[in-house]
Amino acid sequence: MQTTAEKPAPLRVISAALGQWVERLGWVWVEAQIAELSRRQSRVFLTLRDTEADLSVQASCTADVFDVVVPPVTEGAKVVVRAKPRYYDRRGSLSLTLDRIRPVGFGELLARLEQRKRLLAAEGLFAPERKRRLPFLPGCVGLVTGKGSAAERDVVENARLRWPGVRFRILNTLVQGETAALQVMEALRRLDDDPAVDVIVVARGGGSLEDLLPFSDEGLVRAVAAARTPVVSAIGHETDMPILDLVADLRASTPTDAAKRTVPDVVEESGRVRQARDRMLRAVRQQVDREQHGLTALRSRPSLAAPYELVEERRAAVVELRDRSRRSLGHRLDRARDDLAHGLARVRGLSPLATLQRGYAVVTTDDGHVLAGVGSAAAGQALNVRVHDGRLRTRVTEVHPEPGESAR
Repeated sequence: MQTTAEKPAPLRVISAALGQWVERLGWVWVEAQIAELSRRQSRVFLTLRDTEADLSVQASCTADVFDVVVPPVTEGAKVVVRAKPRYYDRRGSLSLTLDRIRPVGFGELLARLEQRKRLLAAEGLFAPERKRRLPFLPGCVGLVTGKGSAAERDVVENARLRWPGVRFRILNTLVQGETAALQVMEALRRLDDDPAVDVIVVARGGGSLEDLLPFSDEGLVRAVAAARTPVVSAIGHETDMPILDLVADLRASTPTDAAKRTVPDVVEESGRVRQARDRMLRAVRQQVDREQHGLTALRSRPSLAAPYELVEERRAAVVELRDRSRRSLGHRLDRARDDLAHGLARVRGLSPLATLQRGYAVVTTDDGHVLAGVGSAAAGQALNVRVHDGRLRTRVTEVHPEPGESAR
């Protein structure tokens, strides 16, 4: 392309020429690292980065191309891709269209770990419902760590600063290398079998991905999942996350964080105890004050302030009722006595005995018939004479009728 200062080419012409040159490259194999990864429906979008230079390019492929990669790749994986460069002259941007992806080196290692995570997650080993709560104040803390390591010092010193009386059972193992996972598994088994150990902390300082590989070992992960004692994972720094962090009952970002989350702070707990004691004292005092006010109110009532006064009032009422009852009963008895006397007088006035008392007598025959006149008696007949104070037995010697009585 011939250009001069007097005859420059428009920018669009240069951009179109660049696009033609890029198209002539065809399909090429490219080595890069996946910096970003996202999926939208049936297409996957990647940002490929050159680890040796500050250079990144957008790339994309179909979901079918991405899903057949074995093992699966994730962000940070180093890959070799077959790509066709495309230059968009209107935007002046370069992109790659991929049809093959192969994980290599460090990326391949990450891909294997990611595949292992998926398999273990499918078995439910990372399920939240499997996580156990740590004891509030463990009597003994089991610690698995490297001998004389900074991680051991961080856990022990920070835990004893928080709770001076905490006890440790420390088992030192290798924390990197081929036999590290087996040693950590054995230490975990010994601590899990110790009934005095209430919680187990597996701690290690930071390191590279290769250094932390033992803590992504499948055997170790399954041993932690099967442990009866709660396990705290404190591996590396906050950005490090081996598979052990996912299966442990609690993930601590650092060994220091593990100490803080395993034992309580004696100062904080003492403060909480004081606050709780103060709240209880206030509650008790308020309750006592309420009851005292209630008692004062009850004592101020007339029934309690002067209890005998009420009794005296009732006693006076009872005495008055008693006197009224006596008077009423006496009046009724007097009236009844008078009525009885009058009735008795009337009865006596009508009684034959009263007539007999006036000198009269009743004469009856032996068979009980009353002798009404002399005509019913005969000389020599025995008669009974009833007077007011007894009976007389007599015999008729003579009968003398009264003149005129017989005629009547």
